[in-house]
Amino acid sequence: MVNTMRTTVTIAPDTEALLREEVSRTGASFKAVLNESIRRALARPSKAVTVEPLFEVPFPWALEGKSFNHLSAEWEDEDTLRELSS
Repeated sequence: MVNTMRTTVTIAPDTEALLREEVSRTGASFKAVLNESIRRALARPSKAVTVEPLFEVPFPWALEGKSFNHLSAEWEDEDTLRELSS
């Protein structure tokens, strides 16, 4: 006989919807899907996030630590000034 623990949990509506979709897809019971989902999530080893560079060239040092939103606004302003002075 398998030892089980009976408990009451509150499941968020979006999580319940995901579980019910899996129940419909697999035909397994709600309890089985819930247990398997928890088991898989907790058994997953945590991994460090690695970032792969998109380009082979080094990052321009002049842009290091700058806000890209601020840079975009600066470049847009420069374009506007260039258009107005033409």
